Amino acid sequence: MASAAEQLASNLNFSAFAKAEELKKRIWFTLGALLVYRLGTYIPLPGINPEAFANAFNQAQSGIIGMFNMFSGGAVQRMAIFALGIMPYISASIIMQLMTTVVPSLEQMKKEGEQGRKVINQYTRYGTVILAAFQAYGIAVGLEGATNVVSDPGWFFRASTVITLVGGTMFLMWLGEQITSRGIGNGISLIIFAGIVAGLPSAVVSTLELGRQGALATWIILLVIVVAVAVIGVIVFMERAQRRLLIQYPKRQMGNRMFEGNTSFLPLKLNTAGVIPPIFASSLLLVPATISGFAGQGGQNEWVTTITALLGHGQPLYMIFYASMIIFFCFFYTAIVFNPSDTADNLKKHGGFIPGIRPGERTAQYIDYVLTRITVVGAIYITLVCLLPEFLISATGVPFYFGGTSLLIVVSVTMDTVSQIQGHLLAHQYEGLVKKAKLRGRRR
Repeated sequence: MASAAEQLASNLNFSAFAKAEELKKRIWFTLGALLVYRLGTYIPLPGINPEAFANAFNQAQSGIIGMFNMFSGGAVQRMAIFALGIMPYISASIIMQLMTTVVPSLEQMKKEGEQGRKVINQYTRYGTVILAAFQAYGIAVGLEGATNVVSDPGWFFRASTVITLVGGTMFLMWLGEQITSRGIGNGISLIIFAGIVAGLPSAVVSTLELGRQGALATWIILLVIVVAVAVIGVIVFMERAQRRLLIQYPKRQMGNRMFEGNTSFLPLKLNTAGVIPPIFASSLLLVPATISGFAGQGGQNEWVTTITALLGHGQPLYMIFYASMIIFFCFFYTAIVFNPSDTADNLKKHGGFIPGIRPGERTAQYIDYVLTRITVVGAIYITLVCLLPEFLISATGVPFYFGGTSLLIVVSVTMDTVSQIQGHLLAHQYEGLVKKAKLRGRRR
């Protein structure tokens, strides 16, 4: 038992990390790429008045723009060349996932392996360009409609804005792919992670400043810290939780040799949908506040004002709709990304079966039954994680960066990146052991 613990510690010690040259190169490349991204969030869009835009942004930041500004690392607030961020690519990816379940040709292409995935990825890039172009044009028109924001309105400004913002999104998409292939971790997720983390220091400073001024009581700040730590612990535990279904494979004969049947497990994550449900739910609920912010104080309709007030942070109707949408998208997105029928067919092709369950349709029904049950628990977990900070935000006025969605993204990406680093360390140590074994064999 002690030797196993010592071996585990040696797998993760600093000496192993110091010898892993390939891993260090990947980490430095990732840090350099994220630094380039952060520099791009400070390069302003040409043709706008920064001060006038800052005033317009302060009036509309309570809507969906505030959430996009968090995901883009403040690029929206500064109207930088990366203002669209990576969200158009994520939206295009989700749309393509939906299309692969609806369009038979795309579904068949998905089953063709690597070649089919390359074609789908290319379609996703085309969709990213289209979505980014529409969003960039809407931003250009909205900027022209704001008072004194655009120095020279017209088609030239709209064209330059569309080209700049679409180019920024495509560059971030390429940068994310480079991080994934040449760096460490998932590049797209790390870009969003970097944007959120970049705003955390200012959020912490502003919270402490509110405490110093007496606007927030000391016990409230301590309560927020305790709740944040507790929520992070719950997220780590629940994101690692999975239901493992026992899979058995029968005996098989190859030539004159008989091989014993082996067993494995089919892991079903408790939270298959990830962070997509709260992002979708937040986006839809923040649309009325966004429309109200752009409409201006003099042009608001009475019904827009009423809906915005009812769907404000901390309002009962907002909490009800937010929880309902999160639960709905948990089941909806899980049904998209995981197909029990395909899993059952793959098990049947390879001779695997669940003990006591007939292969084929009965196996698919059983997997769907288990997946539905654990998705109920996962949906409740995500709903509670997202609603608890909302209550604190509405009651204490703590900055939005302490929201459940941001915590989910930060913790999930951190766990994924750390696991990849550990995997690289173990692979490096395994290669070292193989080389030592070969040297010993040659000496003998």
